[in-house]
Amino acid sequence: MKNYYIQLFSPHGLIRFKNAEIGRDKDTGGQVKYVLELLEALSKHPHVRKVDLFTRRITDKRVSDSYSQPIEIINEKARIVRVDCGGQQYKEKEQLWDYLDEFINNTIRFNEDEDDYPDILHGHYADGNYIACELSKIFALPFIATGHSLGRNKRNILLTQGWDEKKLNDRFNMQRRIDEEEKVIANADVVIVSTQHEIETQYKDYVHQGKAEFKVIPPGINNEVFYPYYRLEMPSFAMTIEQEQALHKINSEIERFLFNADKPLILSIGRADKRKNFEAIINCYGQDKELQAMANLAIFAGVRKDISQMPDDEKEILTNLLLLMDKYDLYGKMALPKKNDPGVEVPEIYRIAARKKGVFVNATPGENFGLTIVEAAACGLPIVASPTGGPKEIVGNAQNGLLVDVEDTEAIAAALKKIISDQNLWEKYSANGIKAGSESYAWNKHAETYMETVEQIFNKKSKGHPAQNSLGRKLADAKMFFISDLDGTLVEGDDTTGLETLMDWVRQTPGVVFGISSGRNKQLLTEALEQYPFVDPDIIICSAGTELYYTKDFVPDTGWEKHINHQWKREAIVNAMESVANISPQEESAQWPFKISYFAGEHFSSDDLANINKQLYDKKLAAKVLFTDSKYIDIIPRRAGKGNVVRYLSYKWKLPVDQFITAGNGGNDIDMLQGQAKGIVVANYSKELDVLKGKRNIFFSKQPLSSGISEGISHYLKSGKTRIKG
Repeated sequence: MKNYYIQLFSPHGLIRFKNAEIGRDKDTGGQVKYVLELLEALSKHPHVRKVDLFTRRITDKRVSDSYSQPIEIINEKARIVRVDCGGQQYKEKEQLWDYLDEFINNTIRFNEDEDDYPDILHGHYADGNYIACELSKIFALPFIATGHSLGRNKRNILLTQGWDEKKLNDRFNMQRRIDEEEKVIANADVVIVSTQHEIETQYKDYVHQGKAEFKVIPPGINNEVFYPYYRLEMPSFAMTIEQEQALHKINSEIERFLFNADKPLILSIGRADKRKNFEAIINCYGQDKELQAMANLAIFAGVRKDISQMPDDEKEILTNLLLLMDKYDLYGKMALPKKNDPGVEVPEIYRIAARKKGVFVNATPGENFGLTIVEAAACGLPIVASPTGGPKEIVGNAQNGLLVDVEDTEAIAAALKKIISDQNLWEKYSANGIKAGSESYAWNKHAETYMETVEQIFNKKSKGHPAQNSLGRKLADAKMFFISDLDGTLVEGDDTTGLETLMDWVRQTPGVVFGISSGRNKQLLTEALEQYPFVDPDIIICSAGTELYYTKDFVPDTGWEKHINHQWKREAIVNAMESVANISPQEESAQWPFKISYFAGEHFSSDDLANINKQLYDKKLAAKVLFTDSKYIDIIPRRAGKGNVVRYLSYKWKLPVDQFITAGNGGNDIDMLQGQAKGIVVANYSKELDVLKGKRNIFFSKQPLSSGISEGISHYLKSGKTRIKG
């Protein structure tokens, strides 16, 4: 097995290794714990040379400044890398979709700065999977996806709770999330799931479910943290000061609520989420006087300070828990602590309950996995959980508890009383859970299976290192970008004078990236390129600089579309142009989401062009007007255009603009030709380009078409103004 560099992606940002704030809000639940522990577990595997977890960098007074640090070192092989994306303030993950392409671009730049590229990309949750999927297309890298929870399932749950589709999409970007999940399922080399149940329920409604290669690898626990409750009694065992303090603090926190703290303790832990079904546990306990006499109840529902200042959904849940506590008069019998530290305090909570011969309840119906069940089991705490989903598989395998309908409060109570009242049964379930926690659900086991899966993917997908010959590496390692207009510049219909010689130079010169720039849209340019089979561009710019793709496969640069969409009001522009005389719309095939095209009428003048610009300015419509060959008018976003594409590519792939050579022959090439890039105007140019004569970095060739381009390239290389650096 080779040694791998793995990149994990979980972009929402509130992720740190030291003092992780698990349960701080709805974005910092089990998924954050999962990726942090996976990060550490993989770093300990002998065939992982490096593993980085990429998340969003946040500089916000409302959160710790630790989230603003670009890099957090975990150990000699593991880091958390924080990437700028969507400004500095903390945003919920549902609000980050419009900024994820910025995250992708900055990840590319990070890899370029490090001069180190991953072997495997692994996305987590829908947003992280989107990032990993897009990077895998560019760098031809194997891509692993982990969904954690999926949009279709969440949408169905919320619809049953009374939400409507518009509210769902406004609040959660739900349809966008589901669409991206479909693409991820279709493109991932492997989709890692925690249980078979997850495949059968979470993924069953996805169109591309049949295309996915699923691998069941249950998440693990850290056995150095989640160890049996009786270890404290072992003569050779010594607690750290931190553990002693955590034990004392939690014990005191629980006991201050209780009249008789020595009774068995019924325990449940999770964030303040309706799906955790804490209300059912309190109802079960409150309605059963016998159970109250037998045991106390403790519920740790995330972290709270001032409930009135919390998000509405968490505020509602926590308020309901307190109201139920009051309804059943559970004071002195029930503990509802305000907070806990997941790192050191949660393991002690499990062990306190185990030493009191208590029971852990996971009342979530249809839980994908149920990590708290495994944690509690490893500490020796018997389980009551749902007979569906992950709990069914865990408890079924471990034989460490009872499965009941968690919507049936009487069934929950009966199961709890059965375990608490039967000491032999309690001991059996406790021992079985400890065994399963150390053998079946340990992170080192997960890492072993994970790396076996990585090796299988890698061997199947590639021979050698897939990234070394990928387009992404070619772009990142480029010494020169050469971008040419197609029609009238590179070729003119059947006239391909000098084309073969030029393409031979492109193919044979290391470090040169070749691009085509055209006013045609994707469909029309695809048809045009079919006429010239030996023209094989790395970059394709369509629709007058409003579309950006890579290779003839037309892999989109989604970041470019998001970039130019800023302040673009297509419908308003179309309406404004209806009152403009002496123009007529071009055919439907010439129109595009970011390009509105017209024919100029007879005797169309510079005054007419000025009138169009005035109309748009007066109506505060940000746009750029291009006039080509004295007859074509294109209106595009202010940020679009061939020249802006050049600057965008320069930024994204970290190559100075003065290492770009551009070639054109018409008016819509002007902004690509002038500036810091080296421009070539072929001899058969349109009169609109006369304005470029005498300008710095513009070369007017004596020859037409590709021959003129070769002439211009030779000029720049011989003059030393452009060089292909070694």
